[in-house]
Amino acid sequence: MNPITLGIIYFTIFLGPVITMSSTNLMLMWVGLEFSLLAIIPMLINKKNPRSTEAATKYFVTQATASMIILLAIVLNYKQLGTWMFQQQTNGLILNMTLMALSMKLGLAPFHFWLPEVTQGIPLHMGLILLTWQKIAPLSILIQIYPLLNSTIILMLAITSIFMGAWGGLNQTQMRKIMAYSSIAHMGWMLAILPYNPSLTLLNLMIYIILTAPMFMALMLNSSMTINSISLLWNKTPAMLTMISLMLLSLGGLPPLTGFLPKWIIITELMKNNCLIMATLMAMMALLNLFFYTRLIYSTSLTMFPTNNNSKMMTHQTKTKPNPMFSTLTIMSTMTLPLAPQLII
Repeated sequence: MNPITLGIIYFTIFLGPVITMSSTNLMLMWVGLEFSLLAIIPMLINKKNPRSTEAATKYFVTQATASMIILLAIVLNYKQLGTWMFQQQTNGLILNMTLMALSMKLGLAPFHFWLPEVTQGIPLHMGLILLTWQKIAPLSILIQIYPLLNSTIILMLAITSIFMGAWGGLNQTQMRKIMAYSSIAHMGWMLAILPYNPSLTLLNLMIYIILTAPMFMALMLNSSMTINSISLLWNKTPAMLTMISLMLLSLGGLPPLTGFLPKWIIITELMKNNCLIMATLMAMMALLNLFFYTRLIYSTSLTMFPTNNNSKMMTHQTKTKPNPMFSTLTIMSTMTLPLAPQLII
């Protein structure tokens, strides 16, 4: 692709969420969503992989449907109240339509079925953008309108997403699908605390991006797509496999790694608001999530797969260029809490 065209596309992908976050007008927020949607579609397609075309089509259809529902809700609200922003007088059906559409864009359960399939069919670097940057715009709209939404529906979506994210990843062998189900579970945690403390939703989003980015970067550096390919790293780069294992444990929320921080704070905040059943269910699902990450580490690090002569010859021969950003993000994704324990005090 032409470098100028590529630069324009990446700039538009960056600009879309910025427009949405900085707007107080629902129509401008919708325009920001469309900017990022239309710009990312060409980047999802890989001519060498026919499955990427299928993934791009699924992504476009799902996101276009959600955008259509949001636009319909905006128009109905304008017809009813004569304003481009939701008010206290806004019809509950309009608000629920908007919540459903934003849930589709975020990949929240039960509107999550497109996310693992799309993530599996696209390149790793676009999977990183899809699971991190593309979540910012819909989540920013939710944060702005959450006081008007039904908190019971929000909590139901949250607990369903956490449940599906935990159970869905159990039988997966593809790393991109595992990361997609991890995204669904983390989005559920962000949504669960939204009615009580939206600033914690932003904190959770920031930590989720810090956890996810180095994981995808590690997969890109080693071209690892499956559990079996990661297990072969023990012969090539043991240090990389160790870092991947720590990052997976951090994604699962094992103390004292960084991923434990948002879960601890969110459960504490829910208990302060007398949501004991919700906090208990979320903690149980977090254990299930941690179980499949631990099982993944066991199968890649502690179980030695049969190795042929070629893999033995490659032992300690794989060299990668130093990447300061990867090193920094890896340290942040695993050691933030041990280095700064005052964050939970």
